[in-house]
Amino acid sequence: MLELDLDREERDILVDLLETRLADLRMEIGRSAPLPYRDMLRKKKKVLEKTVACLRGDNTHP
Repeated sequence: MLELDLDREERDILVDLLETRLADLRMEIGRSAPLPYRDMLRKKKKVLEKTVACLRGDNTHP
C-alpha cells in the first residue's frame, strides 16, 4: 500500500484532476467500439473511482 502525505489543498487538487479524468474516460468509453479497448478503459475508471473514494476518506467503496 502506498501512502501519500498531502495537505487539504493538495488532496483537493488531486481529487479534482482525477474526477476530470474520470469524466473524460466516461465519454471515451461511450465512444469506443473495440471491446478489449473499452474493457481496458473500464478497468482504469474503476481504479480512479477507488482512488478518489480513498482520497475522500470513503473506505467503503468497492
